[in-house]
Amino acid sequence: MGTLFTRRFEADRIGNQVPVKLMHLEGLYELFISKFAFSNMDLSMHLFQVNLKMKMTYRTLPYSEDDDVQESEGGFTESGESPKSNHQSRTQWDDNCPWSEWYSAEDPLRGFELLTVWSEKAIESSLEMAEMENVSPLEAEKWLITPCFSEILSDGSGRKRIGFASQLLLLIDAFHMSLDAKFVEDFISVENSGPENLKSTAVIPPPTVLDRVLKDLFHEVDALQLDFAEGDHENSRTIKGSPLESLFGQFCLHSLWFGDCNIRAIAAFWIEFVREVRWCWEESQPLPRMQANGVVDLSTCLIHQKLHMLSICIDKKRQLNQECPKAGENNFFLSAHVKGDSQIQSDISSEDGDTEASFFECDSLSTLDHPNDPESDISSFVHSDDVKLGDPKHSACIRKGSAGIVGSMMLLKSYQNMHAPFTQDPPLMTEDMHEERLQAVEALGESFRFSAQLEKDILSSDMSAFKAANPDAVFEDFIRWHSPRDWENDDNMEKVVSNTNAVVESTNDWPPRGKLSERMSEHGNLWRKIWNEAFPMPASEQKPLLDPNQEGEKVLHYLETLRPYELLGQMVSTAFKAAADTLNRTSFGGLKQLTTRIGQLYLTMAATFRCLQKNSLSVGTEDIEDLKRLCAIFGHVESLIILAASLHQKFLQAPRLSESIFNDYYNFYLPKMGTVSIGGDEKKDFDKKQEVRRQEREVVASMFTPPTVNQSWRKVLSMGNLLNGHEPTLREIIFSKRDHLSENYYASHAPRGYQQELETYRMYICGTSNDLSVALAVASCD
Repeated sequence: MGTLFTRRFEADRIGNQVPVKLMHLEGLYELFISKFAFSNMDLSMHLFQVNLKMKMTYRTLPYSEDDDVQESEGGFTESGESPKSNHQSRTQWDDNCPWSEWYSAEDPLRGFELLTVWSEKAIESSLEMAEMENVSPLEAEKWLITPCFSEILSDGSGRKRIGFASQLLLLIDAFHMSLDAKFVEDFISVENSGPENLKSTAVIPPPTVLDRVLKDLFHEVDALQLDFAEGDHENSRTIKGSPLESLFGQFCLHSLWFGDCNIRAIAAFWIEFVREVRWCWEESQPLPRMQANGVVDLSTCLIHQKLHMLSICIDKKRQLNQECPKAGENNFFLSAHVKGDSQIQSDISSEDGDTEASFFECDSLSTLDHPNDPESDISSFVHSDDVKLGDPKHSACIRKGSAGIVGSMMLLKSYQNMHAPFTQDPPLMTEDMHEERLQAVEALGESFRFSAQLEKDILSSDMSAFKAANPDAVFEDFIRWHSPRDWENDDNMEKVVSNTNAVVESTNDWPPRGKLSERMSEHGNLWRKIWNEAFPMPASEQKPLLDPNQEGEKVLHYLETLRPYELLGQMVSTAFKAAADTLNRTSFGGLKQLTTRIGQLYLTMAATFRCLQKNSLSVGTEDIEDLKRLCAIFGHVESLIILAASLHQKFLQAPRLSESIFNDYYNFYLPKMGTVSIGGDEKKDFDKKQEVRRQEREVVASMFTPPTVNQSWRKVLSMGNLLNGHEPTLREIIFSKRDHLSENYYASHAPRGYQQELETYRMYICGTSNDLSVALAVASCD
């Protein structure tokens, strides 16, 4: 205090049996007054103006363990069964979260601590203090809230956190062990059951558990409801895996929990999985969770491509096996689309009057067949010398497989409309099939055109269908329809209509002048050779380009002979992708930082999995370590998503508060992300407080639910200022008394002219109903 004043301090604490009087504001006020009143009479006879500052801390009640169903940690059973196939009647905070079908996460928020701050107020009597004790905390000047996080968010807690990240780490270990094995059966055979350490730790769940998991995996799913892209992140397709809802995607997620994801359990699960797939093939039953149409998506993993191919083969096999198929219905492999420029599709119009003519009936051009079509009158198209160009009646009676007239295009050797044929869909191919065909083309040398050699079967089918639909057609007609760019028109004899890009041929100068392109007119052209060998036959009578029986058996052979490292390599990328897609479906509000972090996680996974796209046998120790580090990064993002989901649920009516708390914790947690925490580091607790706005106070107050009998039996509600039945867990009060030196007994000792106001008495009180600490400071001039 310098040379003018001195300050004396006193302190005391009552650890238990706090007097009832000192539990209330009135008694504490009188305690402070007693320190400077000359006698007890002054307490009632005089009014002392005292300044008061007060802070009260409230905490939500901790979750009762009795409210939760006691389950094995992480939600999977002792038998190693997938949690999804063994649902229990339980009520958990994350029941509506997407990961809840695989595991139940501990709520990262154990509660909240609310600090209410009261502005400084002048008190003149103990009656005012008694009234103030009945004031609601909602009247406080400021509210500050701090989340109480679970210890499981701390890496150094010593507790094993069960989630996708922990199981993916086990899958990486299984993948590492698979690199040295030749057959999947090696891990479960009696003669060769793997390393010694594997025998004691790796356990295969009992058959009853396996049956329940397979039943859940292969239960019927409406194929019309399958939308593999629904809810996926925009970066999800950068990972070469299987869609989340697909059969192999669900298999990988089940594998994470089946037998605690050890290599022996995965091997047993895969063998039974392939047996179930073969049963679907042999019994012509639809493959669950797989589409039976569309094209094979080459951006997915090869196993998913094979299963998609098998699903399509099963569907075609079922249609082939139907008894007495009706005309037209058995042509499941036919397509009315036309090769070449896109204008041809629009040209297949109703000009002919009967574009839905049967493949097995003649498409006559005579007025008898089209009495209602004025344009079908042969006299409107044919000159007096039509007989020289061909007999239209004779040609029409043998036309088959026509899908309609191609605009106003006419055949070169006969003055007839060109008809577009129904064609077969191109055969579906998986990624390895494309590679095989590419290698075959390269082996044949450059003398063969790549496109012609690769599509020879398709080209031959299209030519046969075109010949059947246009009996008088020549090779040049097919080129004009199939590959218009290879037909060079004479601009003086033909003109192009710009709005439809359709060729309008002059009827005054017949036939139209033009020629084949250089590549089509060269000697020994492969297309002309195929044309000469093609036999007129509509697509409905041709041999299907895709043999479902042959291709289906090839798929099963691939699945049954798959090498362990190939299986586990595709499982790793698919499991990571499926787990990330599952977490990405979490509802956590508009948290930009978390959304950005999730997008970065997908890109990091795609970059890390590049080592799996090549030969997995070349995967080295560094690659395995990279995959393990990826698990740590995945775990950090998973923790943040779970925290964001918990905050979002609790602050649905106050999204700003949820976002602010998350951003504070994200900045606090950011240094830990991407690294594995090592014990011995200095730990720093999260203590960031967030101010609660006036309109948000009701939302926060509702989180302080009235305590139940079991939760409050040991509580003694002795203190005031209750918040929904919750008394303050900590109350801090500062009493102070100020005097001018010229007006009190210190004045004679004070320097002349000193008019400064001095805080002569100050008392700090901190405590609860069971613990009270008091500190007094007295300033004087003596």
